[in-house]
Amino acid sequence: MGDDGGHMSTTTAPDRTPQGDPARPERDEDASRTERQIGLVRLFIGLLLILGLAGLVGALGAVLVIGAVLLPGAKAPHLVKRTDLKQMKQGSVIVDVAVDQGGCVETIKPTTHENPTYFVDGILHYAVANMPGGVPRTSTLALTNATLPYGLTLARQGWRAACKADPALRLGLNVVEGKVVYPGVAEAFQLPLTDAATVL
Repeated sequence: MGDDGGHMSTTTAPDRTPQGDPARPERDEDASRTERQIGLVRLFIGLLLILGLAGLVGALGAVLVIGAVLLPGAKAPHLVKRTDLKQMKQGSVIVDVAVDQGGCVETIKPTTHENPTYFVDGILHYAVANMPGGVPRTSTLALTNATLPYGLTLARQGWRAACKADPALRLGLNVVEGKVVYPGVAEAFQLPLTDAATVL
């Protein structure tokens, strides 16, 4: 697989066609689009640091707001309401990384890499669901590096013994033998919660 703009099919070998190959002119376009996306992300991060925005609540009146609220297993709360947009300058930008969990901005809706932005009340919204999909190779390597140790532990010990021994793995359980053991799932579906330790 090439740079982050590379392609991989689930049924064929990774695409190793060099960029600029006349047989695959769309590769240059893909690579260029990926470079632009990476550049935009770097720009957003740079602006965030320059502006000193530590979070959404204190960022009203800013030119850039990045929402990154994560409540594992639950929907993100709306911390920025539509009325708050009036306190931002026209042409300001909202990037909601929490869009996969419903978004933490009331006016956010999922967008795509092909059509990533839209305006609400003069504020540019960026809410690409699965943002790491813009850099597939890098995001896959990062996720694999983070999760491989857990996978190896599960393979060696079996899921029950591994979850009993490792609190981090135990936190990954949702339902065991028909009993909900994860608080976020129990709350979302209004089901009784069972202590995971009692069913392992």
